[in-house]
Amino acid sequence: MDPLAPLISALHAQGRLRVWSLVITAFGDLVQHRGGEISSTRLRMVLGRVGVEQGALRTALSRLSSDGWVHSERAGRSSRYRLTAQGLDRFAFATARIYAPPRIEPVLRWAAAVTLTGAGGESIRIIPADEASESADCLLVGDLTHLSDTYRAAQLGVAHRAALAALAADLGALRTAIDDPLDATAARLLLIHRWRRIVLRFPECVPDLMPHDAPLTNPREAVARAYAMLTPAVEGWLTSDAGGLAPLPKASQPAAKRFGGALWA
Repeated sequence: MDPLAPLISALHAQGRLRVWSLVITAFGDLVQHRGGEISSTRLRMVLGRVGVEQGALRTALSRLSSDGWVHSERAGRSSRYRLTAQGLDRFAFATARIYAPPRIEPVLRWAAAVTLTGAGGESIRIIPADEASESADCLLVGDLTHLSDTYRAAQLGVAHRAALAALAADLGALRTAIDDPLDATAARLLLIHRWRRIVLRFPECVPDLMPHDAPLTNPREAVARAYAMLTPAVEGWLTSDAGGLAPLPKASQPAAKRFGGALWA
């Protein structure tokens, strides 16, 4: 049985696949820490493994080029792609959020951050005190003495809960050992693609505040552990001459250090 079948089915079950978005995920997770450049042949191998047709990939790369995200150079029968300066600027903020270390210790001090919304309105967020920002209009710091189930339940909207349930299903599929390096690379790409969409769409909920029936109590920790499991095989494939491809350059920042690195060694 194909170990990637559940992940691939889940990817294509979400409706029309935005291949250009998957390519951006590939650049962020597989390319940027290894010189920032990838051949169309190697990219085609990875995306082909998750069911992306060559024509769809060519269309996506053409769109990304037209929109100023990537530029390319011919290299024999292949092309080599890298993010433009504009693409890198768009990318930096997302990268920091995607690979931030998970919170694994209980929160001891909390802050109520009050922000004025105009016309006499205000919003209040309960956050860990060490994450509090001076940009709030008012900060109250202290102990959290009561937390109702109603408050917990309000932390996840319907769409957010559904997204975490889909992530939990992917993580469940990844419990099966993946031995083939290309398969591991494709699996890590799909994992980070789903995680990227969650991180950039929804506010992150502190594990201490998660509803008791949440699909995942600490999604970031769960992703970090799966990522660490896949990474040795992935980084090996990127530096191999698989299929006659030139290896990618040595990593400037090892992928093993993402999500806090040593926590998952």
